[in-house]
Amino acid sequence: MLEIGVQTKNVVDDRQPEKGFALLKRTGFSCVDFSLNQYLTNTSLYQSEVNSFFDQTRQELEQFFTPHRQAALANGIRIHQMHMPYPNYVPNGSRELNDYLRNVVAPKSMEICAFFGCRYIVIHGFKLARFLGTEEAEWEQTQKFLEFLAPMAKEMGITICIENLYDGIGSHIVEGPCCNAGKAAERIDRMNEKYHEEVLGFCFDTGHANLVGIDMEAFLGVLGHRLKVLHIHDNDGAFDLHQIPFTFTKTRENQTSTDWPGFIKGLRRIGFEDALSFETAPVLTAFPEVMKEDTLTFIARIGRYFAGEIEAAVDGKEVSCKATM
Repeated sequence: MLEIGVQTKNVVDDRQPEKGFALLKRTGFSCVDFSLNQYLTNTSLYQSEVNSFFDQTRQELEQFFTPHRQAALANGIRIHQMHMPYPNYVPNGSRELNDYLRNVVAPKSMEICAFFGCRYIVIHGFKLARFLGTEEAEWEQTQKFLEFLAPMAKEMGITICIENLYDGIGSHIVEGPCCNAGKAAERIDRMNEKYHEEVLGFCFDTGHANLVGIDMEAFLGVLGHRLKVLHIHDNDGAFDLHQIPFTFTKTRENQTSTDWPGFIKGLRRIGFEDALSFETAPVLTAFPEVMKEDTLTFIARIGRYFAGEIEAAVDGKEVSCKATM
């Protein structure tokens, strides 16, 4: 059975990490997406506001996160993936800010990832196409950042994962970095060949894919083995809401807003065998606090449903595994 994971944000409290990891275990999760990005938020960075969290030494950061690592281990929860604070480059941000993100936040994020024994760290490619004129010029800047991190990734045994993103122009949602599966696959292969190691992989985000109309089955089919981690969440096709799958429909006849059948078929087609990880932290603050355990249990049950559908095969034929819910 595929592993089921979820974000630690809004579950694991720094003051009592043991309590949060015990809750995750109790509600049906075996791994997590450690929310490193909550320690330096995108809303702050876009306002050019930086706190002092990543100014701590490596030893101080390891001391801070030791209770988290111990709590995860005690509860049998694996730190499967984490998200580097983003953006990694702020368009129109000061040189001082962007140098800090590159030279301090990024390397220390890699060190924290290694400290947790975490294999995958997700980054956001630079959103620069409208400033530089082309997607290729945009990628060149992201590639420079990846080349900076790649030697560290190789040494630490970490795979950096680029993610399909969206962008906003006026009131319109448009494709952002890494929305072309063919280009992503070629670029991942090229870098891994250069370093003779899987230093680069892909994170597929269902919510972002829904916003820009990506054909999930086809996209995943092109990615193949390069797909390493998932961000599973739902939205209405207009806003990046990070809600529970099957929440939104297009019609009163309940056609889902997100193409979950295509998502399932795509993962089955490439033989995906890793974690089904949900990026649904906002949901946990939408429900009353007393319902947090029920909400997490429900998300995990959806994960088991997905796992059953992806793995379902009898004599090579697809079968329904809705009983796994």
